Amino acid sequence: MAANKRPPPKGPERPMLRTSHGTPRARAGAGKAAPPAARSTKAAPARTARPATARTTAAARGESARRGEDDGSRLKKVKTPVGTSTASDESREIAIAIAAAAIDKKASGLEVIDVAGRVDYADFLVLMSGRSDRHVAALSAAIEDALRKRNKRALAVEGLPHANWVLMDFGDVVVHVFQDDARATYDIDSLWMDARRIPVPAAEETR
Repeated sequence: MAANKRPPPKGPERPMLRTSHGTPRARAGAGKAAPPAARSTKAAPARTARPATARTTAAARGESARRGEDDGSRLKKVKTPVGTSTASDESREIAIAIAAAAIDKKASGLEVIDVAGRVDYADFLVLMSGRSDRHVAALSAAIEDALRKRNKRALAVEGLPHANWVLMDFGDVVVHVFQDDARATYDIDSLWMDARRIPVPAAEETR
């Protein structure tokens, strides 16, 4: 009799049960795969967390660029057509105010880079250099003072008291204050060679 016993049906002949959502599924015991509703639908974490890991991410991107790798960030940079910007007027004013405060304290290599629509954590990056750790700390303090007068405070400040590279997160504007060696090492400028630059005020215009 065992020889005449028919094996269980396979493929489309396998008995199916219909769920409450109308989607057929195999009878219990026919497999251990969880139904779609039970599977994790948790979205992947944002690539650039702010502010705690923004500095680390910038460093990693600089390292990837030097090795000739593409970490995905450059793919996002083609979303906004050249010559256009989605930055808000408020974030633009904040970036210019930061630049003006930095010029008053003799910052060098000042750049205001429009990254709106290209990254998900800021509208502008403001890059500058200081001559020493004391100069970098003084630039950071001057920027905080200037924005405090506008009732704008940093969400986070990283890199003090060593002041080799200070990152200041003002929400839609992220500021990097470097000493020259740190700026050359991480080379954030080259990651945004094709991004739009905002003219910075002349020193006499800030007085």
